[in-house]
Amino acid sequence: MAEESGRNKSIDELTSEIAQSRERVARDLRGLRSELDFPAKFRRSFRKQTVSWLTAAAAVGTLIALAPMRKKKIYVEAKNCRKSKKKLAETGFALAVLKIAANLARPVIVEFVKKRLTDFGGQRRRKT
Repeated sequence: MAEESGRNKSIDELTSEIAQSRERVARDLRGLRSELDFPAKFRRSFRKQTVSWLTAAAAVGTLIALAPMRKKKIYVEAKNCRKSKKKLAETGFALAVLKIAANLARPVIVEFVKKRLTDFGGQRRRKT
């Protein structure tokens, strides 16, 4: 029932058993590596079934592109709509006034900066 201890075997038999065991382990390891090499599996599959892969990629791309085209219904109360329109008009008016003021103030600002730069450029450094 139990395996013999191996003391009665010759050295040659033991070395041959060890070599066979190493060979089995190496073969199993190679098989495991090939099973876990997913990039190579994908490349082989793409080479064999190129049309299928391209069709699937096009279908997924189309679904992704068309998914956001669905419109959501948003319900807005009439009171809030009037308030937001009023705020929008006020903001637009404020921006228009700001733009006009900036256009009017631009020449004054440019002259001020030009004067400062010419005064700064005209000054010489003192040597110590």
